[in-house]
Amino acid sequence: MNIDGSGIYHIDTGNGMFDHLLTHLSKHSLIDLTVKAKGDTEIGWHHLVEDTGIVIGKAMKECVGDGAGINRMGYAYAPLDEALARTVVDFSGRGYSVLQLMLGDTDMGDLPADLVRHFLESFAREAGCNLNVEVLSGLNNHHKAEAAFKSMAKAIKNAVSIDDRQEGKIPSTKGTISD
Repeated sequence: MNIDGSGIYHIDTGNGMFDHLLTHLSKHSLIDLTVKAKGDTEIGWHHLVEDTGIVIGKAMKECVGDGAGINRMGYAYAPLDEALARTVVDFSGRGYSVLQLMLGDTDMGDLPADLVRHFLESFAREAGCNLNVEVLSGLNNHHKAEAAFKSMAKAIKNAVSIDDRQEGKIPSTKGTISD
């Protein structure tokens, strides 16, 4: 992972829809991301999706480091046809997620809908960020999930961008970003 990248991605989890969502995360955040994941998929996708969220979250936390110079917070909206999603993120050091995804029980190809939530929860916890993702409208689960990932990507891009006025400074009144 390179948070100062250009959105170059190499994604292979064996799950087409999950790969598609992670590709959007990389492309729209401008974070270079390489993911090669294998797991016990003969029993389902749960462990692979969860573990991928954990690993990407830990990598993000490592890349953000002490947060010196970053904006820390970011937000974005993203549409896809009839779907609209909003994400607000804060790299505060405290992992927490609030997710209103409107996905229901309809799977998206080979990706069970509930695993989108599980990935986001795992990512937020391990990245140490407060992640609020809300799908505001939509009918098609693919469109809603993709809009959510695109809005998350743009919000992360804004949050981890360097603010020249904050050069070397920790973006916190406590002087630290920690658990």
